[in-house]
Amino acid sequence: MTAQEVWLQLINGLLATTGLEFIAVFFGIASVIFSRKEHIWVYPTGLVNTTIYIHLSIVAGLYAEAGVNLYYTVMSVIGWVMWTKKDASRHTLHITASTPRDWFVAIAFFVACWLVLYFILRYWTDSTVPLADAFASATAYTGMLLMTRKKLENWLWWAMTNMAAVPLYFVKGYPFTSFQYLVFLALSVLGYIEWRKRLEKQRLAEGPHGA
Repeated sequence: MTAQEVWLQLINGLLATTGLEFIAVFFGIASVIFSRKEHIWVYPTGLVNTTIYIHLSIVAGLYAEAGVNLYYTVMSVIGWVMWTKKDASRHTLHITASTPRDWFVAIAFFVACWLVLYFILRYWTDSTVPLADAFASATAYTGMLLMTRKKLENWLWWAMTNMAAVPLYFVKGYPFTSFQYLVFLALSVLGYIEWRKRLEKQRLAEGPHGA
């Protein structure tokens, strides 16, 4: 496919974009912006996005993506509670970096999700892109898990999700959603940088004896 053909497909796809997809994209971008700012509104705006994309993903035959959006919906409720819950010292959850053990658990979780999703899609659905769909969803599962715990590295997993989702949704006829994930990719880089700065400020504020 030439660059001109890609451009024409993008334009035609954008013209055919439904109002429902526009709403989903708007709230999806808003959710990522709120996440970057570590604002609680990441969850209510995200819930609008994910509930719509459960439907859109099923229509597109992206069954793993439909499943991951259902997972997002459940985890958004859990994350909403975790981000607002205060501990015994009246402190809310704060950003932390992953330990080697956290990395091991995250990678093991990702690999397990990828393998399970691939075999489900390959042998029990009519998916035409089981490997890519499973990869995008497995990285998203991992990113969401880390985001609810305010782990800095959630942004790295989101970046992988976004890179995989851009071509995935484009070939499935959702160019506006593909564009959304391109925006998400840029925001995930900015989000990582911003959370890294906040983490450094937290460490300085806590001092050498901080938690």
